[in-house]
Amino acid sequence: MDLRIGVVGLGLRKTLAAQAHRPGRGAQVVAACDTDPASLDWARARFGTDILTTSDFTELLAAQLDAVMVLTPDDTHIDFGVQALSSGVPTLIEKPLAITTDDCDRLLRTAHRHGTRLYVGHNMRHMPVVQTMRSLIQDGAIGTVEAIWCRHFVGHGGDFYFKDWHAERARSYGLLLQKGAHDIDVIHWLAGSETASVSAMGKLSVYNQVSDRQAAPGERGPDWFDPEHNWPPLLQTGLHPTVDVEDLSMMLMQLRNGVQASYQQCHYSPDYWRNYTVIGTAGRLENFGDTETAKVRVWNRKRSGYDYDGDNTVAVPLNTGDHGGADTALIDEFLRFVSKGGKTDTSPVAARDAVAAAVAATDSLRDGGTLRAVPQLAPDLADYFDNGQI
Repeated sequence: MDLRIGVVGLGLRKTLAAQAHRPGRGAQVVAACDTDPASLDWARARFGTDILTTSDFTELLAAQLDAVMVLTPDDTHIDFGVQALSSGVPTLIEKPLAITTDDCDRLLRTAHRHGTRLYVGHNMRHMPVVQTMRSLIQDGAIGTVEAIWCRHFVGHGGDFYFKDWHAERARSYGLLLQKGAHDIDVIHWLAGSETASVSAMGKLSVYNQVSDRQAAPGERGPDWFDPEHNWPPLLQTGLHPTVDVEDLSMMLMQLRNGVQASYQQCHYSPDYWRNYTVIGTAGRLENFGDTETAKVRVWNRKRSGYDYDGDNTVAVPLNTGDHGGADTALIDEFLRFVSKGGKTDTSPVAARDAVAAAVAATDSLRDGGTLRAVPQLAPDLADYFDNGQI
């Protein structure tokens, strides 16, 4: 029998709901909740006219669901998440888990108290390029990891993050959290540890110079996404009425196991990809591209001057679908977790740790780069989730 799935929030990440709709193959979306009538029209067209559509989340939770997916804007994750977890329905919350560390801890505590399975949508753990790098590290290709550097070129930043709620601190806290939570989580995963302290710099450097703003907040990202135009960034139009998040940020990270890392993010670069360099005691590796044509190069046999090819080039497996097939793999794991439980590649604790590091870094960059300690999760919660939520 198919799992009965309910979804709240049919914005840009409604694609995850579409991935979960597999009638006759284990799961189907039977209920959808959104305040936008057009989004509910989309749900009926995509999932069938017989599904429950509502603007009332309580009504959705009453629909005898096997799982619920929270795909709403980041600042709403806490309220929807607490309500869903308190109801005992296994819950997927899109990343970031929340926009404050305290709210993340509250969600974990709620899941623990009610014994409700919690899953977080950190799909990058399923990206082939990330899994390739992690496999090489685990196989000892570069020895013991000592340093990780990540540069994130967000080439569509003006379209994706400065024309809707993402541009407001009150809704996203900042893009170092909203966008960076992915990469911080990957850094933690590759290094095998979470961040203990951070220092950061950043500023709103380009999009504050764009004077063309919407008369009212926009709601539909696909309507304004235009990769062929809006270049250079100062020619952007129709930005969100409130723009107060940074479009450039850089953070230094001291991890608890001694690894040191850095993360840089720019929202007005011409290209859109992320580059990781991982340096160990016996070599280094680096990815070139992060989607279908990506490769990972390894330098580990000799010392040399400039050597573009390195000692070994590993082609990243070719998967189809959003984010290099990562979204499909994410939903596969979520549905298995709902049905059978057990450990997963994604981790609610790791999702919380990524937010905690990003919040501390954002506070640092807004306070002159001051060194900030990252609070640890309470040991009982860490043990509960590390043991597979048993």
